[in-house]
Formats: sequence, structure tokens, C-alpha cells
Amino acid sequence: MSVTDFDILEKLGEGAYSTVFKVRRRSDGKTYALKKVRFMPLKDKEKENAVNEVRILASINHPNVIGYKEAFIDESTNTLCLIMEFADNGDLLQKITNHQKRNTYFSESEIWDIFIQAVRGLKALHDLNILHRDLKCANLFMCSDGTVKLGDMNVSKVAKLGLVYTQTGTPYYASPEVWKDKPYDSKSDIWSLGCVIYETATLNPPFRAQDMKGLYRKVIKGEYPPLPSRYSAQLSDLIKLLLRVDPSRRPTCDEILSMSAVSKRNTRNHTENLPENNLLGTIKIPRQMKGLAHNLPAASYEKERSFHSVPAASKRMGMKKSKDMSNASDTISNRFSSEIQSQKSRVFSEKEIKPRDLLQQKVILPEIEPLRPYNVERRMQYKEDHDIFSRQRAQPYKAPQVVSHSPYAQGTIAQRIQALKVQYDNVPPSIGIPRQQNYQRPVVQPSWWG
Repeated sequence: MSVTDFDILEKLGEGAYSTVFKVRRRSDGKTYALKKVRFMPLKDKEKENAVNEVRILASINHPNVIGYKEAFIDESTNTLCLIMEFADNGDLLQKITNHQKRNTYFSESEIWDIFIQAVRGLKALHDLNILHRDLKCANLFMCSDGTVKLGDMNVSKVAKLGLVYTQTGTPYYASPEVWKDKPYDSKSDIWSLGCVIYETATLNPPFRAQDMKGLYRKVIKGEYPPLPSRYSAQLSDLIKLLLRVDPSRRPTCDEILSMSAVSKRNTRNHTENLPENNLLGTIKIPRQMKGLAHNLPAASYEKERSFHSVPAASKRMGMKKSKDMSNASDTISNRFSSEIQSQKSRVFSEKEIKPRDLLQQKVILPEIEPLRPYNVERRMQYKEDHDIFSRQRAQPYKAPQVVSHSPYAQGTIAQRIQALKVQYDNVPPSIGIPRQQNYQRPVVQPSWWG
């Protein structure tokens, strides 16, 4: 796969080292999002983040998380290309900006719907011990059917020990423990989600200040203006629960979804028939750019999901899944029966016998020559002759050969060693280099010896 297989429609966004395009795949005519990462100027840590995003997206298949389609290397530009699901209705930040321009607000039902779907997507990450670490309004993508999807896993991280120590994310949505440079866990994403829902309701972040020092003081105290009176007390209490300064007092995603206020508003039933997600292994980054292409996950387009039983390596090698792959062992084990069937078919074709004539006993089939059995005695005689022939071909003027695989070798180990010594002594010496037949160790006595 290469960039030439896609038609670039428009540019969606651009960062320091990456650019996102809206593209159309030529083979199926569907629209996707293409993220091109300029890999060469990146530092080692930034390269790990770019590859880690591919790993996380390929590990999760959830309706509230941006879907992974394919990843490949564009050798002409030395860029890492990531094909993702395209959200055709923008992101949440664009919706908030539109409401600010029109001086309007989200309805409470819309806020609850966005919140519940965001919790579902966040739960899919947390179930695999993945922390998003940059949850904000710009990373919640909207679809025309109302579906909300989490995206932009560039700084997401797998918490192997439950805690993470690297400080990252957007300051307006960062939790108090991140501001204090302390270890944090999945409860930090819950804080960021509370900031997102507050901003969705008020069209402004909950913590604002003129400088970073003032923002720090407000965040660690957890002080923010109350919600407008147009919203219910349940929504206000929910945000207070998410924005607790103590992370141990914040709820988990499972606890949020089990709340009565959330469950009764859960109109979208996405929990049925959800596949089990498994975290892929770490993608190793080789020194050469071409080697990375072999370590990337396999493609996951809709038409190719039926081939999920084929290993990724076989897809990269160009192997095709056929109907005979699952019956390969049966075909080999039944090779004798296939020969019998072929002989039967040959008899039918030569004499033009119909199967219904067989039922009426009008035709008697000739006897089929039985298959020749496996001659074990002949095979053992061949092996014996081969071993004797290999011993006769031993050349005396070269290093002596020992036929260890022969079952007919006689004599003890000491007798074999003695025979090898005799053969070695009979080997003529090299030209110009005299050699003694038997080496005698010189007797050296000290002067003080009696």
C-alpha cells in the first residue's frame, strides 16, 4: 500500500511534524483520514509516540474510538502514514466555537449523550491499562449520526504498573496531580473528562487565569464557577464528582456507567456484540526506515475483516486466504482415498457408467488395483547399504570420519579411540614439516634434585 492508492481531498489539520488529510481510497471509494508523520526529524521519544499511536489504535475496536485501518511507510517522503476512520461532522471544539458565535448553548440531552459516549470510549482504553493523557474537546470527534469518538492517541501511554510519571497534556485539562508533578493513573483522564463536559455546558474551560501561575493555583484548589441555571442539579453534581482534587475520590468509568442518572439516559445500546480488545505488542523501531514497515500491524478495512484468521505476516508476504487452507491437513491425510476416487472417476469416464445404473446393479465395476503398501523391509535394507557405503568411502589421508548414526558400529569407546590413533599415526606428514610418530614429554629435573 502507498499514498498513490488514495486521492487527497483536503487538508484537515497540521502540526509541527504531522499533517492530517481527508482522502478517498480508490479501491472502495470510501473516505478516510490520512495522518502523515515526518519521521526523520523526530527525536527518539517522538518516534515512539508516533508508533505507539498506531499500536493503540490497532488494538482497540470500539464504536466510540476512532478506528484503525492501515499503516505503511511512504518511502518517497520517508513518512509514516496512518489511515484512520474519518469523522464527518468535525470535533467538539468546533461545535463549541459555533455555539459561541451564535450565542447559543447545547441542550442538556446533547451533553449527556456526548458524556456517556466519551465514557464508553475511555473505558475501552482503561480496560487495557491505556491512559489517553490528552483528553480535550478537540480530541472528541463527531459523526453525522451523532456518534462521538475518541481520537489523537499521540501521547497515550500504557500504564504497566498502574501509575505514570511523565507530565504531558493540555494545561487547561491537566489534573492537579499532573500539575504537582506527581504520579498519576486513569483518574487523571476522569478529571480531563470533567473539564470537557463543563466546557460543553458553559462554552468555556472551568479553570482560567491570566498566566500559568494563576492557573496552577486554581487547578490544585479545584475552584471553578458554577453551571448556568438552565442545567439540572444532576449534571452539576456529576461534574463536581469528576473534578474532585483527590484522585482516589473520583469515580472510574465502570462506576460512572452504573450511576442511575447515567443509566436512565443511556439511549444508545453499543454494549452488544462488542469484540474483545487485546493490546498488541510493542512495535520496535529499527534503524532503517524500511524495516519499520514489516513491524506495523496489518490492515483492517471492512472487506478484509473476513480474513482475520490469516496472520499479519502472511498478508505482508502477499499470501491469499483460500478455501483449501483450512482443509490442507485433511487433503494430505486423505491422499490415498483421493487416488481411489480418481481411479473410480476414470472408470466412469471410460465406460460412461451412470451412478443410477450402479443402484440397479446393471454394471459391475472392475476391481481397482490396490495401492502399493509401504515397504519397511526394503527401506531398512537401503539404510543399511547406505551406512556401509558411507564407511567404505572414508579417505585415510584426511581427518578420520566417524559414522555415529550407524546402528552397526561395533566396539567400545576405548577401541574406537585406539583405532583413530592408529589412523592418525599412519597419515603422512606435510611436506617440509617433520613430525614425530609419538610425542615424548621431556624429563626436566631441577638442579637441587638428588
